[in-house]
This record gives sequence, C-alpha cells and structure tokens, in this order.
Amino acid sequence: MRAMWKGSVSFGLVNVPVSLYTATQSHDIRFRQVHATDGGRVRYRRVCELDGEQVEYADIAKGYEHDGELVILTDEDFANLPLSSSKEIEVQEFVDMADIDPLLLDRSYYLEPEARAVKPYMLLRDALEQTDRAAVVTVALRQRESMALLRVRGKAIVLQTMLWPDEVREPEFDILNTEVELKSSERKMAGSLVDSLSAEFDPDIYEDRYAAALRELVEAKLAGGETTELPSVAEEDGGEVIDLMAALRESVDTAKQRRQAGSETGSTGAGTSSRSSGGTKKSTSDSGAKSGAKGAAKKSAAKKSTAKKSAKKSTGSKKETGSKSSRQTKKSA
Repeated sequence: MRAMWKGSVSFGLVNVPVSLYTATQSHDIRFRQVHATDGGRVRYRRVCELDGEQVEYADIAKGYEHDGELVILTDEDFANLPLSSSKEIEVQEFVDMADIDPLLLDRSYYLEPEARAVKPYMLLRDALEQTDRAAVVTVALRQRESMALLRVRGKAIVLQTMLWPDEVREPEFDILNTEVELKSSERKMAGSLVDSLSAEFDPDIYEDRYAAALRELVEAKLAGGETTELPSVAEEDGGEVIDLMAALRESVDTAKQRRQAGSETGSTGAGTSSRSSGGTKKSTSDSGAKSGAKGAAKKSAAKKSTAKKSAKKSTGSKKETGSKSSRQTKKSA
C-alpha cells in the first residue's frame, strides 16, 4: 500500500506521527463504453451548449445557479477561501461507540505509526480498546476539514471520516405516522424469528454473487474466443492522423516537380523572346520569374528555407537566360 497522507495524532501532550492508508478497495470489474458495431471507444467531450465549441479544461470554471442567475467562481476565488492545510489529527473528545449514528460514518483509513512512535501509538490503541470508546477528531484531508473517528480494528487504529450532521437526511415519510395496532402474539412471533436467526456476525461467509457471476461470464467469453481485436486509434484530440515523414517526403517531391515545371516554363519563354520584339521578351521573362516565385511560395513548411533558396537560384537562372537571349537578339539586329 502507498500512504496517501502523513501527519500526526495529537491527544493531550502526546503526539504520534502516522501515515494514512486507504482501508477499502472495490472489486467491481471496470468496463469501458464502446461502440457495439466496431468496438471503438466512446469518449465524451466538453462542449459549450451556446456555441457548440469544445472547451479546454483550463477554460472551465465553476458556476452556481440561483433564481435564473449565474455566479461564476474562478480559481482565484477558491484560492482565497480559508482552506485548512494542517497535518494534525486533533482529538476533541472520547465517546462511546454506541452513541455514534452509523449513518454519519463515511470512508475508512488505516493509521501506521512511524518507528519512533510505536509506543505512544500502542498506548492510544490499548486505551481505546479497554474503554470501548472512540476518539472524535478533526482532520484536514484534500484541504477540506472533516470530522472523523479513531477506533480500533485488530492491531491497527482506523480513522473513519464522518459526514457533517446537516448532510444526513431525515426520513420524511408521512406513512410512518400511521397508527397500527400490533398484537402481542405478533410481537412474540417476530421476536422468536429474530432469536432463531441470531448468530455471531462473520462477514466472510457472505459473497458478492453478482460480481462472481460477472467475472465468470467474462472469463468464459475469453476462453471461448468471443473477443474482437482492439481497434488501433491515435491518442490525440480527434484530428486526422498524419504520418509526418510521409508528409515531408510528399512536400519535397511536390516542390521538386513544381520547380522543374517552372524551369521548363522559363526555358520556353527564353526561346520565344529570341524571335520576338523587346516588349515581348520582357513579358516572357517576367512570366518565368513569377512562375518560379509562385512555385517557391507553395513549398512545404518543413523545407521553407531550402525552398526559398532554391526559388532564388531558379529565378536568377531564368533572368540570366533572358539576358543572354536579349544580347543574342541585339547582335542579330
């Protein structure tokens, strides 16, 4: 087990350093919600009902509704609340266990003493056991102060958190106020039934038959091959799954093809200019330059700098070709 909290028990002038461990665990089989047709996992997204947009967890606040109005509390608001951070389990009083309403009892934890505090720990444990009492304490768990009990279970002291009294509801059933006449023979028969079924309580004789049957069902399906292969999905935010290397290769190939097409267009323009007038030559040269620039602008983001350099070299080559063609035309003239 791993300790979830560390502090000390304080009663009188005695201080006992302890670690807190969860005393219970669930044996339920946990299921995932999946799509019955293909086994895909069903996930829930946080979506704003006003604009339909998915909301990031960091942008979610707590709101309290009252009479058609909404009060929004931020993290700063909660930070200013008087939260308790004490690491001390302070004993308030010792009471008879019979005086504790079981409805008030909540979660149970084991207390383990540190090596140097074994003697005072055993002293407190034996005192509780001999007097058949429990210690009412206050403790801050998860920054919330709770009322709790210290009681003995075997060789260990158990801390059992309690609900606040106003958290327990009253059974407001009008039918319980109905007056019913019970005959003495009926009372006697009920008492006899209780006596006949009386026994010393042993929880080990009871079994969660539903959980056992469910476990057998799952194991039978596994043994019988009634399974489907888990669908392979990417653990991301729901967008399209992209192979980065493949995308980069495709971008480079596309850039090469466009650069080659731009070079061929520039070469064709140069040939045309040698047979045309000066105005036509300039237009063709500009067209080749624009084609090269346009091809460079569409390069992959991952190869952006390389693509820009290649585009400059290509454009410079086209201009040089245009200049040579222009000189040849002038010589011919």
